[in-house]
Amino acid sequence: MIQPDDRSPGLSVDLQELLTRADNDRELLRELLRIIREEFPCLLQSLQEAVIRGDNKGLEVKAHTIKGMLANVSFTRAAASAACLERMGQQCVTQGLPEELARLEQEASLALAELETFCTEMIR
Repeated sequence: MIQPDDRSPGLSVDLQELLTRADNDRELLRELLRIIREEFPCLLQSLQEAVIRGDNKGLEVKAHTIKGMLANVSFTRAAASAACLERMGQQCVTQGLPEELARLEQEASLALAELETFCTEMIR
């Protein structure tokens, strides 16, 4: 299970874990990347809107959804950040919320770039 404060250094994507989950199906990995590229921005925007509105329940629900999506594709650090946001929504914590949201955005961006590079290298 992903721990909220699991922000280990190194790659943002656990590629070995992801390959295992995908049963080394490289086409599936490319499809997962496509889905994340399409769906993540909308989910992130919904999360940002919940933060702006001060909607703790919305924050909790959206962060939980994002956490699941990111954990399923082994975006470990981004999923940990989403878990932290989920907990903040549950506990109605606002201090540090913008920073954690920015961390999620940064970690997800890094993970997407790493997965993109990995998928591109698989084609070669």
